[in-house]
Amino acid sequence: MNTESSTFELLHAEGETPIKGWVRGVPLESQAHAQLRNIAALPFVGPWVAVMPDVHLGKGATVGSVVPTRGAIIPAAVGVDIGCGMAAVRTTLRANDLPDSLAGLRDAIERAVPVGNGPHGEHRHVPDGIATRLADAGLEQRLSGIRSKHPKIRPDKVDRQAGTLGGGNHFIELCLDEDDRVWVMLHSGSRGTGNLIGTYFIERARRELEKRVLGFHVPDKDLAFFLEGEQLFDDYVEAVSWAQDYARTNREAMLARVLHALRQKLPKFQLEKEAVNCHHNYVDREDHHGESLLVTRKGAVSARAGELGIIPGSMGTRSYIVRGLGNADSFHSCSHGAGRVMSRTQARNSITLKQHREATAHVECRKDAGVIDESPAAYKPIEAVMAAQQDLVEIVHTLRQVVCVKG
Repeated sequence: MNTESSTFELLHAEGETPIKGWVRGVPLESQAHAQLRNIAALPFVGPWVAVMPDVHLGKGATVGSVVPTRGAIIPAAVGVDIGCGMAAVRTTLRANDLPDSLAGLRDAIERAVPVGNGPHGEHRHVPDGIATRLADAGLEQRLSGIRSKHPKIRPDKVDRQAGTLGGGNHFIELCLDEDDRVWVMLHSGSRGTGNLIGTYFIERARRELEKRVLGFHVPDKDLAFFLEGEQLFDDYVEAVSWAQDYARTNREAMLARVLHALRQKLPKFQLEKEAVNCHHNYVDREDHHGESLLVTRKGAVSARAGELGIIPGSMGTRSYIVRGLGNADSFHSCSHGAGRVMSRTQARNSITLKQHREATAHVECRKDAGVIDESPAAYKPIEAVMAAQQDLVEIVHTLRQVVCVKG
């Protein structure tokens, strides 16, 4: 059903909590639609759920959703990659400042920033700058306070993984904008410690759900929640805030290390004023429509009027620096990327290595089978995603990748 006032469509049945979806021209899988209706059915969710055009089935909650809640919080809706997001900065470099072969730049970045999951994706010797950043942000002290109440949250990876990329869909890229100016852009989150925090509190919420006598009907155990006023609610808010701050610091540290590596390889350059560092997996308290709400963005970016954000495409496609239009229907939000159209297993089973190499021929990046599940064909067309949200953001810069580092 279309509306006249905006480009969203109504995705709920009559009598249900509204679901407003910016999904025109992009696929919405039936499983994701069912998951959205399950989320909207919770009594503390509302006044409605907003759905971004990169929407797809997720674990716990639908990726590409904005879920406002009153007096409750759903840890699985935030997920385990807490604070995952993007950072980008424009340099004074131009395309003609880059070497003919970009392989050396990719190698320099991969040597500067550990990539991948597991011990090989961690610092072997923690750089002094990492420890300073963590101390300046008070992160180690804050984590110690969280651990005093929840000892299962280990601190052993905090310093070794700060300033590291991780794996999966995390990346570091060099891009050129419409004027051939060079940008550095990256995507990462709160790494292993954030994952541990998310996993731990999701399980605690499930256990609490079994004890509840309030009569809440929860259609999926992954939608277990904490209620405001409970100690675990406060503890989770404290822990998730830590993970979000750690993720932002992680991106800052990586960006600094990438820029240092580039300075060793390229002509002298400076950074320009346009820089963005934004979460797209997080929860925050915000005021909307006269209410104070807990807003969970699961694969969505804050897009208040005038606010800059980043919407990346997949490997080999365009990405966008955008400015929010402050659309109240979306709770001032926009998409966080292109959105998967294939699961990782589907992608590995259906995309050939030849297809992947052809799709990324213009990018200096991995061409091996280990990144098939991140190939462009696994994602929705970013142009269609952008077209579906023209009333959420305006495009400030269009970026095309020339180097892509994957974990």
